[in-house]
Amino acid sequence: MSVVSTVAPKTRRGTELVLLVGALVIVLLAYTNVGLAINDTVPVDLATLGGGFAVVALIFHLVLRWKAPYADPVLLPIVTLLNGLGLVMVHRIDLAPGDPHAGPKQLMWTAVGVAAAIGMLFLVPDHRRLRRYTFTFGAAGVVLLLTPLLPVIGRNINGSRVWIGLGGFSFQPSEIVKILLTIFFASYLVQTRDALSLVGRRFLGLPLPRARDLGPIIIAWLASLGVLVFESDLGTSLLFFGLFVGMLYVATERRSWIIIGLGLFLAGSYTAYLLIAHFRERVELWLNPFNPNMSDQIAKGLMGMGAGGIFGTGLGQGHPELTYYANSDFIIPSFGEELGLIGLFAILVMYALIVERGLRTAIACRDGFGKLLASGLAFSMALQVFVIVGGVTRVIPLTGLTSPFLSAGGSSLLANWVIVALLLRISDQARRPEVEERVAQLGSDDTQVVKVR
Repeated sequence: MSVVSTVAPKTRRGTELVLLVGALVIVLLAYTNVGLAINDTVPVDLATLGGGFAVVALIFHLVLRWKAPYADPVLLPIVTLLNGLGLVMVHRIDLAPGDPHAGPKQLMWTAVGVAAAIGMLFLVPDHRRLRRYTFTFGAAGVVLLLTPLLPVIGRNINGSRVWIGLGGFSFQPSEIVKILLTIFFASYLVQTRDALSLVGRRFLGLPLPRARDLGPIIIAWLASLGVLVFESDLGTSLLFFGLFVGMLYVATERRSWIIIGLGLFLAGSYTAYLLIAHFRERVELWLNPFNPNMSDQIAKGLMGMGAGGIFGTGLGQGHPELTYYANSDFIIPSFGEELGLIGLFAILVMYALIVERGLRTAIACRDGFGKLLASGLAFSMALQVFVIVGGVTRVIPLTGLTSPFLSAGGSSLLANWVIVALLLRISDQARRPEVEERVAQLGSDDTQVVKVR
């Protein structure tokens, strides 16, 4: 008599722990290197700031062992390394004369972001429950997006009205809106993808959608133009419209939606250039960054990256503080100057790995909503990185978006940690053995257990 045995898939939490310890070692060495380069001594707060960061990351790892044992083992170490390097660079710029001390505040926001991510894992034991609140998420996203326009709490900073402020506290609601709208888009497209996949006429051999199905993309386009016109925020406008078009393509597998979206974007950009002075200034600065009559922010960033060369000047041995907003909008040139082209390329590879793990999770997910949600979260990360890196390197006009996990600022850090938590939750569901999946469903709120005699 033969015995058939099944081998349960590994949780790979041990792999995650090894990678996480390696990431923490790199961060602590980089932090020490900054102190030695600038002050010729080991930083006195290495044990407090560095140790505090390590404790926060390890607590998240322990929570994953408990609440999401089958989650992707690579995401947390990569995000921890990016967040840690961001802390190091923010601290390094703090050491320059006259610069604000943003390092401790950034560590505080890191702890808040990790706490929010842990809370998300507890509140959302199954990502499919989010579909119950489709229109609630959509309505909340629209309301939050409009709050900076309110006369009392809205704040206009650097020409863009994308902030809300209460007392000494300021927040950028668009960072939370991108999560809410991603959930809304995923749920909406799961319900309507069959209709949106239907083919109407053909043009030059390309199957086009039916005219009646153009409504959603037109509405998304008009909404993105509204953000650009009323809030003067090119980055958020491009991010939201690009996110919807990308998710629409994943849902329908129709390349025609990409072409239509690109055409609408170009038409909207040209119209905005003609009608909106703030957008026109951004384009002129993009085309003429070395014009002495205009801002020299892009020029200083380019010269800083040029001074770094291939290998960089070394942490603490450059002058990134000479560029405006070197610890937030222009933190990428700061890394380019001190870590060089190789270091900057390594950072971009880490971003690419986050996107790749998100798309891999989408492929492995067993339900359509999870596939679209994971794809959308990965797209939001990819689009944001493209927009900010493209802006500081003159690939596209400069926007006000920040580099995920690197830039100083609590809004972006909080939102991106929540994105990571959602990806970890979906990946846990995707990698979990089907037997355990069925057992988990029996204990869900949607299932009623009836005793049969």
